[in-house]
Amino acid sequence: MTFLWPDLLWLLAAVPLVVAAYVFALRRRKKAALRYASLEIVKQAMGPGPSLRRHVPPALFLAALVLLIVAVARPAAVVRLPTDDKTIILAIDVSGSMRAEDVQPNRLAAAQAAARQFVNDQPSGTKVGLVAFAGTAALVQPPTRGRDELLAAIDRLDLQRATAIGSAILVSLKGIFPESEFDLRSSNPRIGGARAPGGYSLDRAQEPARQQAAPVPPGSYGSAAIILLTDGVTTTGPDPIEAAHMAAERGIRVFTVGVGTTQGEILRGDGWSMRVRLDEQTLKTISDLTRGEYFRAESATDLKQIYGSLNSKLVLERKQTEITALFSAAAALLALVSALLSLAWFNRVL
Repeated sequence: MTFLWPDLLWLLAAVPLVVAAYVFALRRRKKAALRYASLEIVKQAMGPGPSLRRHVPPALFLAALVLLIVAVARPAAVVRLPTDDKTIILAIDVSGSMRAEDVQPNRLAAAQAAARQFVNDQPSGTKVGLVAFAGTAALVQPPTRGRDELLAAIDRLDLQRATAIGSAILVSLKGIFPESEFDLRSSNPRIGGARAPGGYSLDRAQEPARQQAAPVPPGSYGSAAIILLTDGVTTTGPDPIEAAHMAAERGIRVFTVGVGTTQGEILRGDGWSMRVRLDEQTLKTISDLTRGEYFRAESATDLKQIYGSLNSKLVLERKQTEITALFSAAAALLALVSALLSLAWFNRVL
């Protein structure tokens, strides 16, 4: 906990003076009581009830005074607060392996259904964007608060060839930071790599080069996050781990969702067959680097549950927040309890 006006904490030095004044008043009261001739009158002057109980209301009032002084210093703490002012990028794999039917009715259809439910559950102030990736990645729907165009974009997803997880991360970052430039060489020189909505290559050096933002702690950017869903292994495009490092340097959390069963699925075509497997290790590394979280989905129900759990993780944000009101309310409550106890026990306020 920190204080916006820490100098005012010096007022706490007055608390021992208040205690000394209270003790001094008690002693004067005892001396005055001894002047009465009758012992019964002395007892009345000392007040009814056990001696220890007489000190409870003043002690509560003193605690209220301490809390009030702390409140005057304007305390602040890092707390988790609900927020709807957030940007979320859904990056969905549309490679050919997403037609596998080990997740019913197939992987892509299940991912679309879960994404639609996730979008509908978001607060109205949250902006959601959509990135589709296969051999390349594209921001098919820039972040928007409009739900109809976003749901329509989800429904329009079509299967393509290859898988470029690194490209998906880069284009998602571009959707969050449209004014930034990203320079990451493709790990496969035969492929152009990630492409932004304007059509230029994100892994090609931009001219003139813009000054890169200073790195921030991973996961510290609370206003945006990426949810990346895939069922395969990177076959082209930038290195996904290097792309994850770029997201981490900007404080963006990447939550990864792996779709498919442990044994994978054998896809067959005209005269060919191929087993598609999930690269869990890479997805776990991406989430670890960016302070996100990895999820495994083996069914459509798993997918819906995962997206539902992500709602609670994304709507709570850690913020440095002033908590003066909490200390003020606690001080007022203690002062009220002190007065009520004094009235109930001694028919007077303190």
